[in-house]
Amino acid sequence: MSSMRDIKQRITNISSVEQIIKAMDMVASTKLLKARAQLDGVRPIYYELKRITEELGNNSNAKSHIFYKEHEVRNSLYIVLTSDRGLSGSYNANIMAKALEHMEQGKNEKLIVVGSKGKEYFKKKNKNIIHAVTDVNDTQVYYSSEKVAKWLIDVYLSGEVDEVFIAYTHFKTVLSSVPIVEKLLPLATNPAKETDYSNKNYEPDICTFIDNVVPLYLHMNLFRAYSESHTSEQAARMVNMDAAGKNASDLIEELNHMYNRKRQADITQELSEIVGSVNVLNKGGRNES
Repeated sequence: MSSMRDIKQRITNISSVEQIIKAMDMVASTKLLKARAQLDGVRPIYYELKRITEELGNNSNAKSHIFYKEHEVRNSLYIVLTSDRGLSGSYNANIMAKALEHMEQGKNEKLIVVGSKGKEYFKKKNKNIIHAVTDVNDTQVYYSSEKVAKWLIDVYLSGEVDEVFIAYTHFKTVLSSVPIVEKLLPLATNPAKETDYSNKNYEPDICTFIDNVVPLYLHMNLFRAYSESHTSEQAARMVNMDAAGKNASDLIEELNHMYNRKRQADITQELSEIVGSVNVLNKGGRNES
């Protein structure tokens, strides 16, 4: 059994860790509020652009456009969004497992990985990582996603890749996030809205309209996916820090009980030794008399 000094030292150490956990919980909570505000701002823009691109895809004149046309797939590109830091529970493990499962379809995949956790994971899996982005600055995400969108269009139009997917974590609630793999290119249409839009006028023409709206859509899609993942990450970290703080408090309480029992046992033993010594002295005095 540990000595009282060891137990007291453990209580001190865990109390220090508990203070750090509380600080990290507060930081994650603050970042979560900012991330949710950003996500709530970009979602309406993304959903409206998605509706427009799906509507365009149902136009008979747009089905032959390169952004909509299905063709033989030889090379696939995956953009996987992970975090740079841990302490977020199963957040990273879930999205990496989801992405890896989707890749196991016999295709020649190339990867763009955002976050050091994903970079380390897919490097161990011997995946073809063509670019990795780590230590992402939140203030630069909007412009960085625009650059990536332009680059995606260039490699897609050049034929280097035949389809593009993005793997991210969709934020639902603080306690619920879902890993998702979505196809970016070629663009999807909405089968539930099979309507002929041939009579709808686009200026100057529908192909030019598509060429201009798709870069904006991809930009907002990437920015929204990062916002979803970042919000999910902060929510997962906050929940895990809260659980860790409760575990630390429970452990401190348990150690305090252990310390008190040990202290009580030591006091009882000392009293027993004192009583025993007094009895021995009393016996010795009676014998001498």
